[in-house]
Amino acid sequence: MLERIRAAIPALPPAEQRVAKVLLADARGFATLPVTEIAERAHVSKPTVVRFCRSVGYDGLADFKLKLAGSVNEGVPFVHRSVDEDDKAGDIVVKVVDNAVAAFLRYRNAAGQQAMEQAIAALAEAGQAGRRIEFYGVGNSGIVAQDAQHKFFRLGVSSAAVSDGHVQVMSATMLREGDCAVIISNSGRSRDLLDVAEIARRKGATVIVITASGSPLAKEAMQGGARHVLLAADHPEDADRYSPMVSRLLHLVIIDILTTGVALRLGSARLKPMLAEIKRNLRQRRYAAAERTGVEFADGGVSPSSSATP
Repeated sequence: MLERIRAAIPALPPAEQRVAKVLLADARGFATLPVTEIAERAHVSKPTVVRFCRSVGYDGLADFKLKLAGSVNEGVPFVHRSVDEDDKAGDIVVKVVDNAVAAFLRYRNAAGQQAMEQAIAALAEAGQAGRRIEFYGVGNSGIVAQDAQHKFFRLGVSSAAVSDGHVQVMSATMLREGDCAVIISNSGRSRDLLDVAEIARRKGATVIVITASGSPLAKEAMQGGARHVLLAADHPEDADRYSPMVSRLLHLVIIDILTTGVALRLGSARLKPMLAEIKRNLRQRRYAAAERTGVEFADGGVSPSSSATP
């Protein structure tokens, strides 16, 4: 949050720049100061303080101070900490967890709300119309694609996860207008996924890309027009030194956001009865072995070693 405000200072009016400098000099204090004292420190009027908050993308001073307090009090470093060969187990725990949490917080503060809204709207429209939603990923990202398919098919929409390059090409070739192709890539440099994005675009499908900004796949999405949506997932992970776990977790979070948004769009009247029935059927399978024995404990459990006749 502070990095974005620092970068925005040159574009602000002089009076609002003074407010920004007061903020950057003491961010924690700014979050607790009354508007009168902020205005006095910056030598501006109280409305100027509110205008500054709105200029940097917030609803007003209250909203700005709430987000600022959360940002400065999280206690998690916004710096990626690479693991080293001589790290002890305790060091590894701290570094790996801090890296993951810092990536989530960075994404929360920098996520493009308009792009996310476009992606959710396209997926919800495809789900309501019974159109296809295809998730594409290779290697590590193929696992994320499988998780996405698992989440979306429970919403009652037609979805599939494809990780084989040849099958991806065939699948993309069969897409039509109204369908959605969700392409997931850590590096954004996979030749197979670049081909899939280009084919899906030519077939008239909406292409949603989850990858690092500045990558070839991200550039393809930016040049694809209104039917291409880029959900940039940036992180400072060093994939050459260890498995890219942070990127996978970040991609899974984005998928979870999309799933939640689509579920809300589809409505509880449609989803609640179906999800309740799924849980009921799964519960029956979970207790199937116990029901066969027919011998219950006092707490309602069933002895797995019972010799009772099925």
